[in-house]
Amino acid sequence: MLLQRWLAQPQTNNTTTMMMDSTIQTDSSTVTLPSRVSATQPPAGPSTLEPTDPSTPRPGELTYENLASLGIKFDYEMEQEWEGYDGWYNNLAHPDWGGADLPLTRRLPVAYEDGVFRPAGYDRPNPMNLSRASMLGDTGLGSFRGRTALMTFFGQQVVEEILDAQRPGCPPEYFNIKIPEDYEAFQDVTVVNRERQNQIRTELPLLRSRYSFQTGYAPNVPREQLNEITPWFDGGLVYGISKAWADALREFDGGRLRSNAARGEPYYPEENTIGLPMANPPNPTVHKHLDSKRFFKLGNPRGNENPFLLTFGIVWFRWHNVWCDVIIKGLMEDHSELSRDEIEHEYDEYIFNEARKWVIATYQNIVYYEWLPVFLNIDMEEYEYEGYKGYIHPGVTHEFQSAAMRFGHTLVPPGVYRRDDKCNFRKTTPFSSYHPHASGHYGVRTCNSFWNPQKSVREFGIEEYLMGMAAQITEREDNIITEDLQRRVFGPLDFSRRDLMAVNIQRGRDHGLPDYQTAREALGLPTKMSVADIRPGSAEFKNASFFEKFVENDSEEFTGVANSTLEDLEIVLRDHCLEMNLTTGKQKTCEGQELLYLLDIWPGGILETTSNGPGELFRSIILDQFIRIRDADRFWFENPRGRFSEKEIEYIRSVKLKDVFIAVSKWGNHTFKGSAEDAIQDNPFILEKGDKCFTRVNGTEPKLTADETDMEDCTPPKSFDYFGGSQASFALSYAALGFSVVGAVSLLIIFAKWQARKTEEKRKEINRKSRKGRPEKLTTYEAQEWQGRRKGCRPVNVMLGPGAIIKLNNERGNQTFRTIDLSHHQKVTLWVSADGKQRFMTLKLEREYDLVLRFSDTEIRQEFISKVESFLGSPEVGVGRERLEVKETDLLNSAITKDHRQRTLEKFFRHAFASLSQEELDPEDVASGIDRKDLSDILTCELTKSEFAEMLSMKPDSVFVEQMFDLIDKDMSGAISFREFLDVIVIFAKGKADQKLKLMFDMYDLDRSGHLSRDEFKHMLKSMMDIVSASVESERLDEVVNGMFSNAGFENKEELSLDDFISLMAEHRNELEAAALQLEGADVPEQNAPSLAPAKTVIRRENAPTRARKTIVRAYGDGRGANARIKRTQSQHVKVSTVSRTYPQTNGTRYYNTVVRLIENYKRQIFIVVLYNLVLLGIFAERAYYYSVEREFAGLRTIAGYGVTVTRGAASAMMFTYSSLLVTMSRNTITYLRETFLHRFVDFDFFLTLHKMIAFEALGFSILHTIGHSINFYHISTQPAGDLTCLFRNFWHRSNELPKFHYWAWGTITGFTGILLVIFCAVIYTFALQYSRRRVFKLFWLTHNLWVVYFILMFLHGSGNLVQPPFLWFFALGPLIWYTLDKLVSIARNKAEITVTDAQLLPSGVTMLEFKRPVNFDYKSGQWVRIACKVLGGSEYHPFTLTSAPHEENLSLHIRAIGPWTINVRKTYDPNALRDHPYPKLYLDGPYGEGHQDWYQFEVSVLVGGGIGVTPFASILKDIVFRSQTNSKINCKKVYFIWVTRTQKHFEWLTDIIRDVEEKDEKDLVSTHIFITQFFQKFDLRTTMLYICERHFQKISNRSLFTGLQSVTHFGRPHFESFLGSLQDEHPEASKVGVFSCGPPGMTSNVEKACVELNKYDGAAFMHHFENF
Repeated sequence: MLLQRWLAQPQTNNTTTMMMDSTIQTDSSTVTLPSRVSATQPPAGPSTLEPTDPSTPRPGELTYENLASLGIKFDYEMEQEWEGYDGWYNNLAHPDWGGADLPLTRRLPVAYEDGVFRPAGYDRPNPMNLSRASMLGDTGLGSFRGRTALMTFFGQQVVEEILDAQRPGCPPEYFNIKIPEDYEAFQDVTVVNRERQNQIRTELPLLRSRYSFQTGYAPNVPREQLNEITPWFDGGLVYGISKAWADALREFDGGRLRSNAARGEPYYPEENTIGLPMANPPNPTVHKHLDSKRFFKLGNPRGNENPFLLTFGIVWFRWHNVWCDVIIKGLMEDHSELSRDEIEHEYDEYIFNEARKWVIATYQNIVYYEWLPVFLNIDMEEYEYEGYKGYIHPGVTHEFQSAAMRFGHTLVPPGVYRRDDKCNFRKTTPFSSYHPHASGHYGVRTCNSFWNPQKSVREFGIEEYLMGMAAQITEREDNIITEDLQRRVFGPLDFSRRDLMAVNIQRGRDHGLPDYQTAREALGLPTKMSVADIRPGSAEFKNASFFEKFVENDSEEFTGVANSTLEDLEIVLRDHCLEMNLTTGKQKTCEGQELLYLLDIWPGGILETTSNGPGELFRSIILDQFIRIRDADRFWFENPRGRFSEKEIEYIRSVKLKDVFIAVSKWGNHTFKGSAEDAIQDNPFILEKGDKCFTRVNGTEPKLTADETDMEDCTPPKSFDYFGGSQASFALSYAALGFSVVGAVSLLIIFAKWQARKTEEKRKEINRKSRKGRPEKLTTYEAQEWQGRRKGCRPVNVMLGPGAIIKLNNERGNQTFRTIDLSHHQKVTLWVSADGKQRFMTLKLEREYDLVLRFSDTEIRQEFISKVESFLGSPEVGVGRERLEVKETDLLNSAITKDHRQRTLEKFFRHAFASLSQEELDPEDVASGIDRKDLSDILTCELTKSEFAEMLSMKPDSVFVEQMFDLIDKDMSGAISFREFLDVIVIFAKGKADQKLKLMFDMYDLDRSGHLSRDEFKHMLKSMMDIVSASVESERLDEVVNGMFSNAGFENKEELSLDDFISLMAEHRNELEAAALQLEGADVPEQNAPSLAPAKTVIRRENAPTRARKTIVRAYGDGRGANARIKRTQSQHVKVSTVSRTYPQTNGTRYYNTVVRLIENYKRQIFIVVLYNLVLLGIFAERAYYYSVEREFAGLRTIAGYGVTVTRGAASAMMFTYSSLLVTMSRNTITYLRETFLHRFVDFDFFLTLHKMIAFEALGFSILHTIGHSINFYHISTQPAGDLTCLFRNFWHRSNELPKFHYWAWGTITGFTGILLVIFCAVIYTFALQYSRRRVFKLFWLTHNLWVVYFILMFLHGSGNLVQPPFLWFFALGPLIWYTLDKLVSIARNKAEITVTDAQLLPSGVTMLEFKRPVNFDYKSGQWVRIACKVLGGSEYHPFTLTSAPHEENLSLHIRAIGPWTINVRKTYDPNALRDHPYPKLYLDGPYGEGHQDWYQFEVSVLVGGGIGVTPFASILKDIVFRSQTNSKINCKKVYFIWVTRTQKHFEWLTDIIRDVEEKDEKDLVSTHIFITQFFQKFDLRTTMLYICERHFQKISNRSLFTGLQSVTHFGRPHFESFLGSLQDEHPEASKVGVFSCGPPGMTSNVEKACVELNKYDGAAFMHHFENF
């Protein structure tokens, strides 16, 4: 063989030959490279280089000696232009002509449905019907012209050298093909979807081709698909179309391409271990994606599609490396001073590019002058090369890509033979394919070898494939397509086999190709008159062998189209035409040439096929394309102004494909046995008589043409569920997210309870210290009281004693649940559970409900039972007892619970008052099933003292209860009978004042002497005060009693008779007439209230032009001297006339007034809320519109539809809302801005409420976003991997990996951070609840500070570019900077240590702290600060309102111990704990503004404080006094301070402040009203007596009996609407009244309701500002 001859030639200097990896290396020395031969015009036609004798090398043999003999040498110093990879700048005038990834061109008119981008062919038949009618038939008939399978598959790699438009567009656009119901090939393909398990697939999926985004938007710029490679024959299938790809293939040593020598295969390209993006569709045989690492690295990304294509890829890989060794040989001859290694390393780049140049040139020559003449059966001398023509565009046309060049499909055989050089044909083995039945066949089945080429190529090497394809006649030139392509070509996983012919038709429509007839007309070809006219006029041949036809009719063209095929096609076209007429209502002609306008180019062109190859339509398109590519190529090897000399061109023209095979075959594992020249015929593209293996020696060899019946069947088409494998992760992931919410709530409850226990322990410790020294003689047990099946158990402390008393208290011991007096009981029965865990016991008592207790274990229960029995048997109690052991279920079922007893008592009261009213029984009682026995039980029911006290809402040991109970219990039985109860109720309900006074007299005539002494009278008043926990100094009480006796003329009496007592109370007869006894849960008939009520005034609005309003605020004068000031005791009886006004008559008018006043009063808040939400809505709408309209066919939108619209809008809204939260918390900025003119437009005090509102909006959008993406991620998990690669290019995965839901959720930064965001959101929002802030404030503070992490996660969440580029910084950058600067101000300020100058522990758990005022600390009354205690952790800040005034030298706070931190503060500053140590220092942050500081801006201001909520008003009251004394000018003319408290004893420090105000308020600016809420309703007998005492004391001393203040004291809760309404009459000149409230939510809510109600009417507007605690 020639290469062997070259290697066998004598070498100078005793050179040796070495094999290194995949190259043959020779070491030589003294050869001088001649200078480059100048280029001249090469001769046309075949090469003139012919061997002169047998020892002369073949003209195309590749050896250095052969090249040197022709004067061809290599000059690395010569400057030359290397051809680029991407095709650009081939044409210097038009650099982009021929560039990669540029649009295809057109010769035919555009036929898009809309002329722009919608696919053509909407009026043409179904592609599958056309495919079946025109291309279905028997295969196995050989080529008319003897074309070989090698010619066919060589043609495939020719196409892939100049054309690649197979990649689908991005975003994916599906253009599916509907499968006809009778199309049997795909009847077994079913949907794997869970909901449609057995439904047959009705569509074959097809994605539209990738296109240029600069096209497809107007009729003059229709959509143009892209050719992703260059149209030049520039070695793209060997080296790729980019330098990066070429570099990935190189060895960078000796210019060679890297081999797989590291894995023991030096003759094959390196495997794709680096992950080059090679095309890697799923293998249809095994129906799964395989790792692309199995592929060989080639320049052609699709080079591993089948073993036949891969064979040629390996040929060109070896051909390049052979050239490298030849070039190295030449360089060694020229540089003998350098070793081979030095040359390979030094001149690697030159060697590579020089070899590439020669490989491209020889490839061009083979394609144009060896393959193309055979493919088209033409003589290329007729198309002589005339030189480079820069004005010709080389672009590949749509009709070439989508139709004409697909002509090769008809030549593809169903399989390919393999043989050795002795014509021994190989049979397949289990290693040839993944198909389970592939063994024992001569041919490697085409359909079963897709994307699995390595197995069979490695099995016997590429040489046997080359020889086998050269000895196999390809399929006949006709319209029949093998099953391997027409119905069993590879497809996606969800449709593993497809009809390639239907795809060809659909692809032409996708590219906007016109119909067959229009195409012929546009190209100037004769018009066909009918379907039958498509076929050329030659005779039809079906069964004769190709050789007989070829020999007998060598000069004729033949067609293999059967008449039946044309008839079937005509039927399809006509039926579709008629169907369209019915559908559209048109009357289109459905005969003759009109039918051809319904036929696509591909089926029409394939029906023109003749023995010469393509018919006139396809031939003209193909020939035009190849000629344009050649003539437009500046780097064409024949270009006289190009890179090759005349001799070099002559040599290139001499190189044949057989020369290449011979050169590269010596590099393989399997060499030709014998003569290489005889192994393959000279023209491998044609097999003729006399050629090697043409004649089969015996009957065992395969036929010349492969028959699909002689090979294994193609695997059937299958479907695929892309969501498979994601079900568990999907469910578990969202279950975990749901659990995170439940977990956060659970943690909150756990921590809250744990904190409550700690707090309770601290409280108990404080209580123990406060009770230290007091003897504890009581026995207490911890247990749980069972209250019934619905209520369950509650923890209690059972106290035995003192005396014959059993008490049930709460865990703290500060509340009594129940008191059992055993003094009137004779016997107690103990029921004990004897089964189960033996934890229950019951105490059964007569006339009372049972006490059911549950203990933690049996031992504790037994200990308690022993104590109870000892207690009951003690001399002090002396009660009989009986013990019974029963089943636990019987014990619980027979227990009489409080609910049972309550129902009995309710019926008791109902019957009592029914009897009192002389009414019949309520019909409801009858309806409820009360029989005579039940009625008898009710009438014999008796009230115990505890039940009587509970009815009065009082304590059982109250003096009033004891006195009243003893008075009513006439028979001294220890219980009140129905008759005894009725006798007293009659007096209170219907009795006169004298009767009620006699009842009171008898109650407190302790010695039953018929006289009431002064001491007994005082005892009565004290019992009344004891009811409400009120305390009065003895001197004041004496003063009241003496005053009352004196006013009645009894100043000299020490005792009062009944008549005297009635006379003493005569002045208050009206009040006593209306007095009753308020009973809990009893509907007592009401008396008419007196016209002048002492406590509250109800505003009655009549439907009349004028009406009068009662007031309680108008002051009256006292003329006790010229200097006497106006008394602060306001009139409660003066009627004030009101300004006439018109009352709205209709609901519409009233509603209109309400809205108008609401807008007027809250216009600033409404402004900011409306403005903010409009902006928020705009942000949401902008993203929603963008993804609904502008991105309708892009990205995730195409998968999830409008779900993306919602989620993207919600995402932007989230970003805006979360960023806005930072602005609302920039306290320093807000405090500053509220003092500027901006406060006229924006209510900065509303920002805390705005913060909460925005937070809820952010939560809502977060939930919407999360739910939306849970649906989107489901859709993503159901998509093909290719679509996802397109849509999410930043999320890389290998082509064999199918990303499941867990990948998107947990394996991507977007998904993982999204899950973390949901968890953090759940934690932050859960611990931000009011429940959390009250119970575990520290955790609230810590979790709220997780916003920093939350924002970091949001930035990371967007950085993944899953749907869009990062967007958060647009919204968050400004607020983050703003908040950071604001926070820096606080940090700079709050790290200064503040010295505490005084600390006092006040009653009701209030701690007063006084500390030094920092320099430049300016504030206003009503403002608040944040403090942290150094010893309690300097980072935990809590907000408190300043109680000091701005003029004071120091700052002060009053802190109530209600939470863990405040309790610790109280302990920290306890003088007993500190002893001689200094007070711990504080950190201070503030001051911060709030609405209360604006009290002075209104002419009339109302301050309402409840509980500890009075603290901001303490500062304001002090400020008022200071301003009054300094004559400071303020707008406010009157301030009403309403203090609502259970008892004034809770806040004695505030009493001192009010007293100071009263003494220094000379201008009567402040009017104070105190409401003590522990008192009963105003017409209760007890409250009436207290009012009487209060009024007497006011008259005597002008001060309150209970508070010692001049302020008005009220008993009960304030009626805010009547109070505020009276201010409109008191101050008619005021247009606005500022109402400022601080306290429990219930109180501030009532104030708000009153303001809203009053704002419905004309008059002053009530502007309410409130804070809750």
